[in-house]
Amino acid sequence: MTNFPKQDSILNAVLEGIKMAEKNFAFWTNGRLFLSYGSPGMITLHVASQIAKLQDAPEIFIDATVADILRCSLPSRNQFPSYMQANKLTQGTFNITLDERFEHMNDNDSISKVIISLANGVRNIKTEYSNEIERICKMINPEVCENNSLEYGIFAFYSDLSNSARKKLDKRMPELVKSFDAVVKKFPALQSKYLVTDITKVPDKGEWCAGCYVIEPKKV
Repeated sequence: MTNFPKQDSILNAVLEGIKMAEKNFAFWTNGRLFLSYGSPGMITLHVASQIAKLQDAPEIFIDATVADILRCSLPSRNQFPSYMQANKLTQGTFNITLDERFEHMNDNDSISKVIISLANGVRNIKTEYSNEIERICKMINPEVCENNSLEYGIFAFYSDLSNSARKKLDKRMPELVKSFDAVVKKFPALQSKYLVTDITKVPDKGEWCAGCYVIEPKKV
């Protein structure tokens, strides 16, 4: 097996990918539109491309299902149905999953390490974002399975705001993160941290930033 990239390297790649998506979309639209007008898939592909540039790049999968991720992260390959039922996890996908990179012996020996959920145009507190934070928590909660190979989950996002907004991003972002923290606190074995780019102000247009909210087991 190769060495899996350090968390800092992956987080930096995620933020760089979002920034590159913003830069390209602005160029494509001749500076007339913010990235939030574009497809969320554009962010996914830019982030995946940046992660692929890392030394010892992991295997990268787009839109892997909850069942497939758990099948490749739980100690037993047939454990995922009971895990999903116990945690009230329904079928769905994560935008990006990072697996160990190694020479596979068969089609059923993958090892999932990181799950990434990406959101576009995140400006305010919404139930859908809190639900996604909770879903990530349930996927990696060590109280349910200590030997889960998933090391952490990331909720990454792009946010923009018009010049006419009453409350600017520097006020809104702390409120958003506080709502995420409230969800993680329901899981005593988990902790979180938050990384964000500087807020970029575009004259006569608005402002934007990119963020990563990381959820991981507490260090013993």
